[in-house]
Amino acid sequence: MHARSLAAASLGFFLVVLDSTVVNVALPALGADLGGRLDGLQWAVDAYLVAFAALLLSAGALADRFGARRCFAAGLGAFAAASLLCGVAPSLPVLLAARVAQGVAAALLLPASLALVRQTYEDPTRRTRAIGTFIALGGVAAALGPVVGGVLTDAVGWRAIFLVNVPAGLLALGLLRAVAPSVPRPAALDVPGQLAAVVAVAALVFGTIEGGRRGFGHALPVAGLALAALATAAFFARERRAPAPLLPLDLLADPRVHSPAFTGLVVNVSMYGLMFVLGLLFQRTFGLRPAAAGLAMLPMTGLVAVANVASGRLTARYGPRRPLLGGHAVAAAALLPLLVVDADTPLALIALLLVPIGVGGAVMIPAMTTALLDAVPAERAGLAAGLLNASRQLGGALGVAAFGALMHDDIVAGLHAAAAISAVLLVASAGLTVKSARCAADDRGCPLSPTPVPLPSRL
Repeated sequence: MHARSLAAASLGFFLVVLDSTVVNVALPALGADLGGRLDGLQWAVDAYLVAFAALLLSAGALADRFGARRCFAAGLGAFAAASLLCGVAPSLPVLLAARVAQGVAAALLLPASLALVRQTYEDPTRRTRAIGTFIALGGVAAALGPVVGGVLTDAVGWRAIFLVNVPAGLLALGLLRAVAPSVPRPAALDVPGQLAAVVAVAALVFGTIEGGRRGFGHALPVAGLALAALATAAFFARERRAPAPLLPLDLLADPRVHSPAFTGLVVNVSMYGLMFVLGLLFQRTFGLRPAAAGLAMLPMTGLVAVANVASGRLTARYGPRRPLLGGHAVAAAALLPLLVVDADTPLALIALLLVPIGVGGAVMIPAMTTALLDAVPAERAGLAAGLLNASRQLGGALGVAAFGALMHDDIVAGLHAAAAISAVLLVASAGLTVKSARCAADDRGCPLSPTPVPLPSRL
């Protein structure tokens, strides 16, 4: 039973991560078939990420309230159904609606899948190994996403990247039949706070995408960004007085919490945004087929799992600060050569330049997770993990929106701007990491009283 439970949870997690990256290299073919402009292609990625990011903070409470197994089954069934609708979508609006449904299902799946692993393995040592396997498969999914997307698009067509989720989802549901039911537990839901978060995230991404298309002085993006600001203010006002807040503000005030959360956002802004730009660059500027474009991105994503393992060991030995700062430095420095890449740059050289970007980002992920979980009491570990996951998915959505907005006129110029912005964000994140480390060393400005959480460094 243990093996089937782990296989079901891991397969569900694999599909969730895969669908965050699998679409990028299929976008030109998708746009040619459904007639989407660049902003429509951005939404083909962001419709999924926005729903995913906005609902993650509540999804853990739902898994507690209704039971992890029941939520996992519901999320997996909805994910497979939404994937089927994506695969047969007759128009771009239908595809985008189905992508939103996929994102909602993914948000329900992610915390429930990890909860399934934790409830299945009562022995801490076996549980640690199982969670390590679970997380490693997420790294593999992230690495394979562009390659799988490219190969399927070339061999069958872009619809196959969604339809493949249907048999995989049914397989995971079959494995789930051997898993014992989960015990529901009381869990409060902050519905007004969740609604405000959905509006804030969706309006921010909408305003950014429309700003790239129409110009940021146009009324529509201005209205979108204004709505995002109002919804964000409403969210924080609600969280200050909510009896069971979605995001306790004292948690967010601690530098040891908001610093790794910001790092997660920055890493995903850079990685997801660059994958979006590179997918179009390789096909529209260099004329590659989707499969070749996916393989060209493999140097950036292919070492993610290996770097995760190495970072976990380094973090366990030296603590999270050194791997975090090292990852920041490597990724930021590696972005600078992209500022001189143009249409005449050899593809092999571009692929080589992408290697340290991916490695630097992958090294940061286990270290920032450990830093965050070590900073909070054990009873708040779920909230902290939800904050980190939500900030990462929000970063992915913003990266696609912002970097896509920069490339409406010139893809190469958009790549240069994306690399420069990513490097600046990484420097800012490194500064917050130093501040957080000083706070952890002397407890000045750290409102929480942490109890180290005995979770694996790669969680």
